This record gives sequence, structure tokens and C-alpha cells, in this order.
Amino acid sequence: MSKNNIWYLAGPFHQYQEDVKALAKEAGLVIVDANVALSRKSEAKDVPEVTIRPELKAVAVVPQAGGLSQDVVDQLTAELASIGVIVESFAEQGLERPQGELGETAGRLFQVLEAVNAGIASLQRERDGEVQKVAGLEEEKADLLKQLDALKKAQIDPEIEALKDKLDAAHVIYRANASKESLQKLVDELDKK
Repeated sequence: MSKNNIWYLAGPFHQYQEDVKALAKEAGLVIVDANVALSRKSEAKDVPEVTIRPELKAVAVVPQAGGLSQDVVDQLTAELASIGVIVESFAEQGLERPQGELGETAGRLFQVLEAVNAGIASLQRERDGEVQKVAGLEEEKADLLKQLDALKKAQIDPEIEALKDKLDAAHVIYRANASKESLQKLVDELDKK
């Protein structure tokens, strides 16, 4: 094994089509994430070729050798600030659109959170409507119970009540739902005694 056996490879390693760990083992190399390495000490010269998975290529951002231009950095900084304002205002339940032109990501985030807010507001309106329906139904129920009590009182036959009063005074037991005829019979028997 040569002294220069370190393969400096940019992570994350799952972004590659190849099994980089197996390739490193076959070649007798030790993989170190190039993104965090401070030096290239003991770097191997002959390292396997690897390719980024196609589905990740579209989203990979690879800075050029000279780094990002100041315009790009300023644009990203402004967009990040806009995203911060949007997220903070959403967290405080008062979604605000930042002043000025929003970048693509900040604009999309604002649209999504605006849709979420609209959905929440719609659910709140529905809930409030259902609460009002329940209150209305409770009022109707109370009115119906009053009407039922009134109907029960209206159905009381004064003759039956008079017969029951006589039997109660004489301490005679009778069925609560006894017919007028059976109550009259009991009263008649009282009179015979």
C-alpha cells in the first residue's frame, strides 16, 4: 500500500452512482470528505472515476473555481432575508409579503404559505358555521322540550287527576299509567268501605 492512499471525495457519498466504499476498498484507499478536509495530505493520485446520479445533477450547485460572483451572493442573501421575513411572519400567524421583488424560492414559499393560510381560514369559517348550527339546534331542542312539557300538561285529564288525588289521600297504591276506568273502580271500592 502506498503512502498516498487518501481519496478526497466530496460528500455526501450516496450522491454517486457507484458504490464508492467498495471502489475505495478495492483500490486500497481511505475516503475522506473533501468538503471538510483542511489539507490534501497523503492524497492518492490514481483514484476511481465516479459520476453523480442523474436525478441529483439537476439540483447540484457546483461553485466555479473563482467562487460565486458578488451579484449571485447578493441575490442569494436578499432571497434568504425574504425567506426569513416570510417564515417569521407565518410563525406569528400574520403572513407578510416582503417588500421588493422576491426570488423564485421565496416567491414559491410565500405562495405555499398563503395557500396554507387560506385553507386554515376556510376551516375556521367552516368550524364557526358548525358552532352556530349547534347553537341553533340547542335552541330548537330547548323550544321542543318546552312544547313537549306543554303538550304533556295539556293532556292531563282533570277527572283522572281528581281520582288520583282521592286515592293518594286514602294511601291506595295504583299504577302510574292506570286507565280512568281502573282508577274509578278503586275509588268506588273506597266509597263502599
